[in-house]
Amino acid sequence: MAFQCYKCSGALSDSFKVMVSRSDTCSHCMADIRCCKMCIFYDPKVYNECRESNADRITEKEKANFCDYYKFGPGGDSADKQRQDALAKAAALFKK
Repeated sequence: MAFQCYKCSGALSDSFKVMVSRSDTCSHCMADIRCCKMCIFYDPKVYNECRESNADRITEKEKANFCDYYKFGPGGDSADKQRQDALAKAAALFKK
């Protein structure tokens, strides 16, 4: 699965799957990669926008942070977009 930047949707390097440092940025738009919006726990629909209940509250979701629970992956926005795209493709199969 190829990951995309939350901000510009540019393709991200596969090296981020191994390790993401706090200073890593998107090569296309320079957005921070080690931020809440690029974490698997990010979910804008839950309390504190984080599904990890032990994580500290972070108010700036697009800025690099030191969260101990950070795991690189598609955050809530990306996951929702991918889900919506898949549902739209499935619905298109059954249209006349």
